[in-house]
Amino acid sequence: MNFSESLKKNHQFQFVYQNGKSYADKYLVMYVMENGTDRNRIGISVSKKVGNSVVRHRVKRLVHENYRLQEAVFNSGLDIVVVARQRTASADYYQVGKSLLHIAKLHRIINM
Repeated sequence: MNFSESLKKNHQFQFVYQNGKSYADKYLVMYVMENGTDRNRIGISVSKKVGNSVVRHRVKRLVHENYRLQEAVFNSGLDIVVVARQRTASADYYQVGKSLLHIAKLHRIINM
């Protein structure tokens, strides 16, 4: 990812949850907050309710890859936390990508 870093620490996720704005659809929930830098930071959260570790990791890879390929379209200077819902476990690559872009349009954080 050329323009992005990862959110890794729990306090970073909690700060975005508490101070960010959220939108959701049937597959994903996205929290967005400005971070004051010129780079995006993205964190992906998949609960144990979604499935076992294999399923959770697959969902995380789908979200991460869709973001990586569309990264240049997103505005800079944002902290983004993507939370996968239970339905995401049965979703395919294209459904996850469509969901990610749809929520980004709701947040008005993409240049399309």
